[in-house]
Amino acid sequence: MSRSNEVLVEVRDLKKYFPVRGGLIRDKNQVLKAVDGVTFSIYKGETLGLVGESGCGKTTIGRTILKLYSPTSGQIIFDGNDITNLNDRQMRPYRKRMQIIFQDPYASLNPRMTVGDIIAESIDIHKIAKGEERKALIYDLLNKVGLSSEHANRYPHEFSGGQRQRIGIARALAVNPDFIVCDEPISALDVSIQAQVVNLLEDLQDELGLTYLFIAHDLSMVKHISDRVGVMYLGKLVEIAPSAELYDKPLHPYTRALLSAIPIPDPDAAKQRNRIILKGDVPTPINPPSGCRFRTRCPIARERCAEEEPVMKDYGGGHMAACHFIE
Repeated sequence: MSRSNEVLVEVRDLKKYFPVRGGLIRDKNQVLKAVDGVTFSIYKGETLGLVGESGCGKTTIGRTILKLYSPTSGQIIFDGNDITNLNDRQMRPYRKRMQIIFQDPYASLNPRMTVGDIIAESIDIHKIAKGEERKALIYDLLNKVGLSSEHANRYPHEFSGGQRQRIGIARALAVNPDFIVCDEPISALDVSIQAQVVNLLEDLQDELGLTYLFIAHDLSMVKHISDRVGVMYLGKLVEIAPSAELYDKPLHPYTRALLSAIPIPDPDAAKQRNRIILKGDVPTPINPPSGCRFRTRCPIARERCAEEEPVMKDYGGGHMAACHFIE
C-alpha cells in the first residue's frame, strides 16, 4: 500500500519516565528518562522504522503509543483523536485498531493455550465472532500468515521460531487493526527466516492497508522495509528522513556512526570504507549529559553542545536532524 498524506499516529513532546527503585542510594525523586520529548508522525499506509542502540527508548515509545505504558507527559494523537489521558474503558475501541507484534515469539505466546485459542483471545474479548464463524476466522488468519488450519489445535512448543512469530502476527491481525507496532519482530529469528517474516509483513501491509512502526537493530533490514527511518539516542530522536535519503546522506554524526557499522559482504569495499568508532559508553538515562546527549561520544562536539540542546531542523524533503554543526 502506498503512503497517503493523512497522518494516522502523531506523538508530540512524548515523555516516559520510570521511577528508580532499589540500589545502594535510594532517591524517591530519581527517574529513568526512557523517552524524553519525542515528536513525530506516522502516515496511513507507511512503515516508519525506528533504530538506535539498546536502551535508547525504541520499545518504550512503541508501548507508550499503544498505552501499554502511561505517558509521563506529551500527547498521543491517533487518527485525529487525543488518546493520551483515556482510561482502560475509553481505550477499548482503540485497542482493536492498534496492535503489537512482540520481539520474542516464544515468551509472548501462552504455552498452555492452543494456537487457535491464542489467536481467538482478542476475537472473544471484542466479541467479533462466535461458533463456526469464529473457527473460520481463525483458519483464515492462519492461512494469511503461511500456516494451515491443522495448526490450530497444536501448542506453541510444537513450532519453530519463525512459525511462532507467524502465530504472533496472526494474533495481531485477529481484530483487523489499522496500526501495528512491530517490536523487533525478527531479532530472535534465524537469519534465513528473517527475510521471510519481513516479506510476509510487507505482503500483509499491501493486502490489508496496514500502518507499521517497525522497531529494529538490523539497519539493512530497516532500510528494506521502511518508507522513513527515525534514529534515536538516549531517549531523544536525533534524525528522521525518507529511508533512501537517510542511508545515502546521513546528517547527524550518530547516524553516520551507526550506518558505518553495517556489515558489507565485499571484503575489498569493507576495507576502503571509513568506519566511525564511537568512544566511551552510552551515558545513563537516569542522569543524561547536559545539552546534546550525544556530545560525550561525538567526534565533532564543541563547547556549545554542552550548554545548549539542539532542536530538530528541516534540511529539505522531510529530512530532519538535531545537531548544532550540520554542514
